[in-house]
Amino acid sequence: MTVFNLYVSGIVYGKLELDPAAPRVRRLDVFAGTLGDWEPITPEISGEYKSFLKMDFLALAEHAGEYPQALCGKGEFQVAGERYTSEDGVHYLQRDVKFPCNKQIEGGKLIAVYCPSREMVSLLVREGCEERTLLRLWRETWPEETLFAVSYAGSFDVPMRDGVALSTDVYLPADVEGKVPAVLARTPYGKEEGCEVYYRYVQRGYAVVIQDVRGRNKSGGEWIPNYYEVEDGDDTLNWIAAQPWSSGSVGMVGGSYLGYVQWAAAASGNPHLKALISVVCAGSAFVDVPRRGGSLNSGMLAWAFAVSQKTFQPELMERDDWQEVLRIRPLSDIPKKALGYEVPFLEKWFQPRANDEFWSRSDWQARWKGAQVPALIQSGWFDDNGMGTTQALELVHDFPAQKRKVILGPWQHSGNSKYDMHGVSFGSQALRFDLDLLYFRWFERYLKGVENGVDRESPVEYYTLGQEKWKTAENWPVPDTVERVLYLTSSGHANTSSGDGLLTWQAPEREGRDSYRYDPQDPAVHIVDMSENELEVPEDYTKEERRKDILCYTTEPLAEDVIITGDMTAELYVSSSAPDTDFVVRVTDVDENGRSIKLADGVLSARYRSGFERAKFLEAGEIACLKIRTTKLSNCFRKGHRIRVTVTSGAENFIFPNSNTREGYNSTVTVVAENTLHHGGIHASKLVVRVEE
Repeated sequence: MTVFNLYVSGIVYGKLELDPAAPRVRRLDVFAGTLGDWEPITPEISGEYKSFLKMDFLALAEHAGEYPQALCGKGEFQVAGERYTSEDGVHYLQRDVKFPCNKQIEGGKLIAVYCPSREMVSLLVREGCEERTLLRLWRETWPEETLFAVSYAGSFDVPMRDGVALSTDVYLPADVEGKVPAVLARTPYGKEEGCEVYYRYVQRGYAVVIQDVRGRNKSGGEWIPNYYEVEDGDDTLNWIAAQPWSSGSVGMVGGSYLGYVQWAAAASGNPHLKALISVVCAGSAFVDVPRRGGSLNSGMLAWAFAVSQKTFQPELMERDDWQEVLRIRPLSDIPKKALGYEVPFLEKWFQPRANDEFWSRSDWQARWKGAQVPALIQSGWFDDNGMGTTQALELVHDFPAQKRKVILGPWQHSGNSKYDMHGVSFGSQALRFDLDLLYFRWFERYLKGVENGVDRESPVEYYTLGQEKWKTAENWPVPDTVERVLYLTSSGHANTSSGDGLLTWQAPEREGRDSYRYDPQDPAVHIVDMSENELEVPEDYTKEERRKDILCYTTEPLAEDVIITGDMTAELYVSSSAPDTDFVVRVTDVDENGRSIKLADGVLSARYRSGFERAKFLEAGEIACLKIRTTKLSNCFRKGHRIRVTVTSGAENFIFPNSNTREGYNSTVTVVAENTLHHGGIHASKLVVRVEE
């Protein structure tokens, strides 16, 4: 029976025999540093591997003999109920699934199985065929690699400056000589859950420190998301540096909240933090979640429910009654009615106040002390914390080029995990298989001082949709782009209500306006599945755009390709019958058949048009200018396609409806607002974009 070696970030984690009748495995004991004896792959063992590596070994064994027969040549294939595509007749990409298991077939044999996820790649390779796979990249980087067994040093109650103790696990490389750098992960999800993903750092000679953030799992204190993380991160870094095994150099790694805490710790200016690997990091409240643009994100409730108790409960995200939950008023009643108990931090979040001390305390960008910590930043165009990454990109913009590395792909918050997303398909290069290799090279350079050249490579790599290829740049925004303006205007009429407007590169001289009625009891829909906990996915808005409360402004069919790469800003001149209302902007790509795919969006409450520190309500008859920053993108709007900008005031599933009163989103009383967009002349509403020349 053929043996396959299992590699995790280039390290052998086991050996498998994929006999469909009796699949077997030799599992790596990371604490002994040795492989165990052969044993059957039981459903329990297969489940453990699937949780860790996203590979289903029992399913692979069942169909291992079918793949070489069915996957032959170029094109599209169906096998074992799975869809594959291949452009070279060797590499077969699994479509339509999260965490695809791509197959490499050569000479009628299954050579390898590749499975990417947000922060690492798992690789199953036929023994003896390693040099024909991506494993050769690891071997070129570490031709004579020394690996260590993992030693659990214990759990420690690390004291914070106010006396609260945070539960912290430490893992050390066994029998290592001298002091070692540390990799720190701070998490609200339970430090014991998924800790195996960090062992690979220990095996390569790093200490690993995993900590429950304040108020979570086994740590003391009150759980308020984001609130204490600057100070707690600072104190934790000092504790690590004082340990007898520590070299004094610490790197941080992780995604989402685990990305947020990195920037919070770095904001303290702590001298021991030497490197960041920031993946889909969360940002400050009014730029990212939960108060993006001054609204209150309703889409965050799925996550909030999951962290509403002391330990992480992901099953609380999945409900079939989200629509009913989102309509509970007052908002303070939501936890009790939907969960059966109070959630103290949500009570604080539900209060409709400006960017006061409570919110600004968690703004790591505003609190930054100027430290230039080498940062590897990874995110995607459809990441629902993408605005957090936008803040990170602003911070590192003026860092020396060797201290910043940016990877921006066609990914959602779950990252490097899908070729097909909500009916939109990406090219064969959409997923990356070198990210974890890059992580290790980054830490080797900045925690161990190894001159490996990672700091001399292109500072920015980004993927352009439509062209379906990766590009490089020296910075973000991409220097080789020019700022251009798309103007919103009516389709030949001074006043319309149908929203059939035009988007033009020329500034319209004639003034006009378009109006719509926004009813908080019937808001337009932001098309997501709340239980998926992904809020920025591409979707087809063609049907939704027929609503009377959505204004559409569309270019003529493009005479040539237009590549827009970067952040965008909608500058809208608006008036309203209400003292406050929200404005939601979307940018879509409309194909030859009229299918309108959302690529980017932005939102702003009118009361915060002059800043989030205080409310400034609209006056009757006032025409106000709103500047709304959208999520970023790189998209080739193909010849024959059209660029569309839509404007509305509601986004159910994304933000709680503005009541159109001074009470904002948390009012039991709502009124219908007559909202007007002005354009042309001195009120030239527009979208400012960056175009690749």
